Amino acid sequence: MKTAQLIKENIAEIDFPYKDGFIDEAGINNSLRHNQNPDASKIDEILQKSLSIETLTPDETACLINVKDPEIWEKMAQTALEVKKKVYDNRIVTFAPLYLSNHCINDCLYCGFRRSNKEVQRTTLSIEQVKKEIEVLAGEIGHKRLIVVYGEHPKTNVDYIASTIEAISQVKVKTKNGIGQIRRSNVNAAPMTVDDLKTLKKVGIGTFQVFQETYHRKTYETVHPQNTVKGNYLWRLYAMHRAMEAGCDDVGIGALFGLYDWKFEVMGLLYHSLELEEKFGVGPHTISFPRLEPAVNTPFSSDSSYMVGNDDFRKLVTVIRLAVPYTGMILTARENAKIRKDILPLGCTQTDASSKIGIGTYSQNLLQPHRKEQFTLGDTRSLDNVIRELAENGYITSFCTAGYRCGRTGDKIMDLLKCGKEGHFCKLNAVITFREWLDDFASDQTKAAGEKVIEKEILEIEKQMPGWYPKLLEAYNKTKTGQRDIYF
Repeated sequence: MKTAQLIKENIAEIDFPYKDGFIDEAGINNSLRHNQNPDASKIDEILQKSLSIETLTPDETACLINVKDPEIWEKMAQTALEVKKKVYDNRIVTFAPLYLSNHCINDCLYCGFRRSNKEVQRTTLSIEQVKKEIEVLAGEIGHKRLIVVYGEHPKTNVDYIASTIEAISQVKVKTKNGIGQIRRSNVNAAPMTVDDLKTLKKVGIGTFQVFQETYHRKTYETVHPQNTVKGNYLWRLYAMHRAMEAGCDDVGIGALFGLYDWKFEVMGLLYHSLELEEKFGVGPHTISFPRLEPAVNTPFSSDSSYMVGNDDFRKLVTVIRLAVPYTGMILTARENAKIRKDILPLGCTQTDASSKIGIGTYSQNLLQPHRKEQFTLGDTRSLDNVIRELAENGYITSFCTAGYRCGRTGDKIMDLLKCGKEGHFCKLNAVITFREWLDDFASDQTKAAGEKVIEKEILEIEKQMPGWYPKLLEAYNKTKTGQRDIYF
């Protein structure tokens, strides 16, 4: 079937009840314009609200965006870290991206996978090829969670997604002392119907992730041709509404910074968060903030007039953490190692490592095969190296997926996050799962650095949660003797 016919048929399927968008462009511009030069006392009030784990208003967020004083920005950065520690402690969750296909019927100007790019070698993995990827990710590297990425194409329809998610969960690989297995598969895919999303919910996906790319409608329509499914701004904008209606209570949103003014995009992410809170009582489980990166035969990815420099990147991450204080924040390997080390303390909670984004490149041991990639990675360090650096900087890497299996999702986890109680469960589980990973996968150097962090964490648990301390020690000792997947 020709691509044009595929696009026509997919667009014909689009039918949804929402006719008006919730992104108030005039309101965003007015907030940014009318909240120039906020005084220090106003900023202090806003920061206290963030520390209370309350979502900020558009005007409050615009005040933060418009700060010019470097000393106030530094205070904001320190507060962002305080907010993160209050909600998530000093944990960092690691994951790997797994791209299963680069077939796509869309033609986004900035994307290496766009259908008109003839230099890309098109591949969609079979179930057996997917399993081989997991054998490396779970059995050799030690990942426990993935973000599985699918293009928009009939080859990767809902049935393909469901079958690959099931296959991923079935792979078990013997390690040094236990069994390697992916315990949570988050999904980054095209917007879907409620019925299709119900199908994915049944097979047990984790967070369902759709990035709006840009919330600025004119820019959106410029970079997403109108004769494509993705050219429908509202269909994509309401993707998370449909996911919530289907029962996918953990959803992830994001913007691709570099398509339009970063200040507008931060406000768009806030509006999206407020909309989900109002309609469903649950905001985004995660927010992502990737920057536009070069892609093969894709000039727009390097020539955009809205490219975000490092100083502004630092600012936008700070404001997102303060504006939506309960959400998880994902810092990806698009950024180089130096930038990631600088940005992580601004409130980030998740990061990927050992990342490869070519199709089939984990099992083939290929680093960056540019003719199979969507964009260029900035940090290709191993998970072991990333974890060692995290440990040397006082972070504990958590491989915990317990909350999702215990039902702490959606509105339940949001309530626990906002009051700080979820952090108690997560601290306990972080210690156990980190011990498990160190014993099964770590190099000697990384194991030594990690054990210093574990020692510190156990002392804190003894002081802060004395009632849980004996239970932790029991589970910890069982893990040291080879038992696996113990959690609270």
